Amino acid sequence: MPVVLIHGVPDTHRLWSGVRRYLTRTDVEAWDLPGFGAPRPEGFGSTKEEYADWLISRLEELGEPVDLVGHDWGCILTARVASLRPDLVRTWAGGNGPISARYTWHPLAKIWQDPVEGERFMAGLTPDGFAADLVTGFEVPADLAEETVRYVDTLMKDSILKLYRSAVRMGGEWEPELGRMSAPGLVFWGARDPACPVGFADELGRAVRAERVLKLDCNHWTVLQRPAQVAAALERHWRRRRPERPSMPAPSEER
Repeated sequence: MPVVLIHGVPDTHRLWSGVRRYLTRTDVEAWDLPGFGAPRPEGFGSTKEEYADWLISRLEELGEPVDLVGHDWGCILTARVASLRPDLVRTWAGGNGPISARYTWHPLAKIWQDPVEGERFMAGLTPDGFAADLVTGFEVPADLAEETVRYVDTLMKDSILKLYRSAVRMGGEWEPELGRMSAPGLVFWGARDPACPVGFADELGRAVRAERVLKLDCNHWTVLQRPAQVAAALERHWRRRRPERPSMPAPSEER
């Protein structure tokens, strides 16, 4: 059963490079969401429902339940999948992605959700300016911020706008079904996240009956700022579900 890692916004599979260096498992896959470092299928509208359906289809192709992990929008989408299709998920872990009717979208999300301001923002976005915002606003290490913004192209910008505009009421729409998740859960969260306050970590943990809620001394991008701690927590989480080898009966003594 493989591990599948899902990134958020504005990331690609490269988000997980640091965490993967600390994992001992070799059956690990990090996927690019359509429009985020990967092409969009014909007719794909980049709505939250389409991303969840795309993820379900990809997991069905694997043919066995996976250890599913997500950060930011990856957390939101994987939790949705684990709620709708528990048969596809052996364990679930996610962080810094609130799914709550009480959550108010952060200021940048509100800009992206506005059909005028969102287009204006993306038109004026520069790699240097965006990287600086990630460093100063979210404490992302400068080299990793520069790596992140390098892949924010026209397709990703359009995908971000469409995703956020489909998700104005995501919390209220998707929260009620979180209780359907049956996979053992781990929630990990940056305690100093200004966009997704840490109180929503506890709320998500309660909603999915998580076995653990881990709060890390960092900002939003836990997987960039604390990769070793995230990797260690994931491996502990998976080990709890590793099947034990059956013990061999003691050989009988001949008399």
